[in-house]
Amino acid sequence: MLARDQADREGTPQSESDQARTARLKEIIRNHGWPTFALVGEDGGNAAWAIAQHSDQDPTFQQEALDLLRAAVADRQASPGNLAYLEDRVAVGKGEPQGYDTQIRCGPDGPVPTTPMRDEPQVERRRTEGGLPTLAEMTTICAQDGT
Repeated sequence: MLARDQADREGTPQSESDQARTARLKEIIRNHGWPTFALVGEDGGNAAWAIAQHSDQDPTFQQEALDLLRAAVADRQASPGNLAYLEDRVAVGKGEPQGYDTQIRCGPDGPVPTTPMRDEPQVERRRTEGGLPTLAEMTTICAQDGT
């Protein structure tokens, strides 16, 4: 599912939609709980996160996934970085400030957040705790992407 999800993001249309992938992840969660590292390995846990991350059409499910992912991270069974991204994605969907400034697009002068940042002076600390690159590093990444 992850390969099809990523191909979709890169502009290669897939026969399986985000909605279908969301429905399948819901089924997996209903039957097994959140796909933790112990249950599905790191690749499987990352795939589950990506599907939840791209489930914008179902904000109620995204919030449920966020709650489950938060508990998995607390048990060291999921990625703190994935949690940071999903927390921001859910916040942006609600029109709220981001905590990690992960939901960005690359503009001519570097990263451009989709919503304001919450408690901006502490964002670098939060990003470090989540295992994310600094905002300065994101500027470099944006420059490398040609924007």
